Amino acid sequence: MATQSTIEWTEQTWNPTTGCTKVSPGCKHCYAEVMARRLHAMGATGYDNEFKLTMHESRLSQPLLRKKPTTYFVNSMSDLFHPDVTDDFLNRVFEVIV
Repeated sequence: MATQSTIEWTEQTWNPTTGCTKVSPGCKHCYAEVMARRLHAMGATGYDNEFKLTMHESRLSQPLLRKKPTTYFVNSMSDLFHPDVTDDFLNRVFEVIV
């Protein structure tokens, strides 16, 4: 589910994908990986694979359920443009955004 955010410039986070692959030295201290492992340990839905890239079909419609305009942080827990995210899935994410 999209979650309420405490980040000052956004209202909700929406993560249609979770997980990633380390590709550069900048990935060494990835906050999303630490958070994903913590959420997995807590049994949070959607983190069964810890930080392995996962496309969540069930999350695609989450923003459409909001009744009021909302500012979203999209994909705070993944790289939406990861090479393994299929074009079809990416197109479906953009259909929701637009």
